[in-house]
Amino acid sequence: MGDPRTLRKKYETPRRVLDVERIEHDTKLRTEYGLRNTREVWSTLQQLKKVRREARALLSLGEAGKEKGQKMIDRLVKFGVTKSGANIDSLLSLEIKDFLERRLQTRVLKRGLARTPAQARQLITHGFIAVNGRRMSAPSYLVSVAEEPSIAYFKPINIEVKDAEGSAKPEAGENTHEAAMNMPGMGKEHKAEGAPAAAEGSNS
Repeated sequence: MGDPRTLRKKYETPRRVLDVERIEHDTKLRTEYGLRNTREVWSTLQQLKKVRREARALLSLGEAGKEKGQKMIDRLVKFGVTKSGANIDSLLSLEIKDFLERRLQTRVLKRGLARTPAQARQLITHGFIAVNGRRMSAPSYLVSVAEEPSIAYFKPINIEVKDAEGSAKPEAGENTHEAAMNMPGMGKEHKAEGAPAAAEGSNS
């Protein structure tokens, strides 16, 4: 059978783990984006560091590097991390929030399919969210600009809030049972395909 495969960590532990300012910053991001733990912050930060590292390497090549960097810029534009017309220099000013904003969990919340970041995560991990008709279970899945309009419910669910009298108070957005039932391919089983840049522990 061979030796079990050793999974490589998708993040780097900060040099100063107990730095108060860093802990406060990471905690704020966890709360704002509904992240499961600090490792998800570090994993996203690793993506940002990789882009910055590659951008610096390309800039050191001069004009030749700028031409080679266009492929990387196109990919970041595709996922909405940066805007069209960006250059290599502008990649050095990217922030961690630019990546966190493109997570499936964040986009579900922004589209009104969930009331809170925590609920958005729960809906995804429990199989209630689909992208292009395919059920997705990774909250850290990076949603491309082209895929965003296709984010919808995979199976029926009602997340309306009821008041003290039991009357339903629908939230803004396409988050009703009817919206879910009208989704193309409802009820068909689809497997989530490889989710790029999935953070460690994101499926729970």
